[in-house]
Amino acid sequence: MALRRDGVLYLMAVLPVVFLLVFRYAPMLGNVIAFRRFRPGGSMFGEYWVGLRYVKLFINDPSFWHVFSNTAILGGLTLLFTFPLPIVLALMLNEVRIRQFKKVVQSITYLPHFLSVVIVAGILMQLLSLQGTVNQIIEALGGDPISFLARAEWFRTIYVGSEVWQTVGWGTILYLAALTTVDSSLYEAARIDGAGLWRQTWHVTLPGIRPTMITLLILNIGTFLNVGFEKVLLLYTPLTYATGDVISTYLYRVGLLSNNLSYAAAIGLFQACIGLVMVLSANFISRRVVGASLW
Repeated sequence: MALRRDGVLYLMAVLPVVFLLVFRYAPMLGNVIAFRRFRPGGSMFGEYWVGLRYVKLFINDPSFWHVFSNTAILGGLTLLFTFPLPIVLALMLNEVRIRQFKKVVQSITYLPHFLSVVIVAGILMQLLSLQGTVNQIIEALGGDPISFLARAEWFRTIYVGSEVWQTVGWGTILYLAALTTVDSSLYEAARIDGAGLWRQTWHVTLPGIRPTMITLLILNIGTFLNVGFEKVLLLYTPLTYATGDVISTYLYRVGLLSNNLSYAAAIGLFQACIGLVMVLSANFISRRVVGASLW
C-alpha cells in the first residue's frame, strides 16, 4: 500500500496540513461577520444579520476607492518591476563563467531577502532623512535637501525601489534552477543554424523556462492587491496618505483602531474575491494563449 510505503512522507506532511487548517482555513469562518453586526465581547460570529449593509457602505465610500486605487497602482508597479528583473538577472548570471564572481553577485543580491521589514524600513529612514546619506549627496552636488518620507509623490518610488532591492536577487533562484533543465543540444543546434546570443536567448532559453515564468506570474497576480502591510505601515505618514495608504493599512485603521470589525471584514472579503478572480482569469488566459498554467 502507498500509505505503508510512504508513511514517513505522509507523517512529515501532517504538521504543514494542520498549520494550513488552523491558520489559513479556519479563520475563513470569520468572514461571516461581513454580513453580521459584530460587537466586541459578543459572539465571535456576530450578533445578528445585516445582509449587504457593510458592502454597500464601502462601495459608496470615496475613501475606500481612493485606497483601492493606491493599492492597484502600487501593486501594478511592484509587479511591473519585480517580475521581469529576476529573469533578467538570472539570464545574466547564467552567462557568467567566473564561478567566484558569480557567487559574490548571488550572495550580495540574495542578502536583502533575509532582512526583516523593520530593518529595511529603518535603513530607508536613515538613508532618506533630511540628514541622511542621499540628502548629503544632493547637497554635495549643489542641490537642496528633500524630505522624501514626508512627500507623497516620492512614496511609490521608495516602496517599489525597496521591493526591487529586497526581492529581485532571491527571485533568481527558481529561474537559475529552471535554466539547468534546458537541453544543451538546443543551444548547439541554434549555433549551427547561425543564431547569436540574443536569438538563442529568445528562441531557446525563454521558451525553456516559460512554465516557471507563467507559474510565478499567476502567483504574483494573485497577490496583486496584497501590497506589503508591514512596510507601508512603517514608512507612511499622514502626509503621504494620498499615495501610500493602501487597503491593508486602511483595514488596520478601520478594523482595529476604530473597532469596526464587520466593515473591515467586508472590505477584506471583497479584496480576497478580486484576488481569486484575477488568479482564475490569469490561469485561464495562460492556458489558452501559451498552453501553460497552474492547473
